[in-house]
Amino acid sequence: MVPDVSGWLVMTEVRVECQTAATGWLCHVRLESADGSRSTHEVGVTYDDIGHLAPGTHDPTNLVRRSFEFLLEREPKESILVRFDLPMIGRYFPEYEATIRG
Repeated sequence: MVPDVSGWLVMTEVRVECQTAATGWLCHVRLESADGSRSTHEVGVTYDDIGHLAPGTHDPTNLVRRSFEFLLEREPKESILVRFDLPMIGRYFPEYEATIRG
C-alpha cells in the first residue's frame, strides 16, 4: 500500500512474469492500482544479480516483486523507470540492497 496525494492508502497489485534471456531474465512487470490506473515495466535480472540479492534462488519472480514493493513504498508507480536493470534501484535508493537481502 502506498499513500496517494490525498492521503488515502491505495493498493497496488504487482504482477511479474520473467522470461529467460542470454545473461539471466527479462521480467515484465504490470502495476495496477485500485483506482484502475496501470503502468508496465521491463526489468533485466542477471544470474549475478539474483546470486547477490537472493542467494539460493533460481527464479527472479519473487525478487522482482519484492523490489517493486520496495519502490512503491518510496515513490508512485508513475515515477518508476519503464525499463531498467535491477541493480539500478540501489543507485537511487542506497538502502535497497540491505532491505532486499534482509
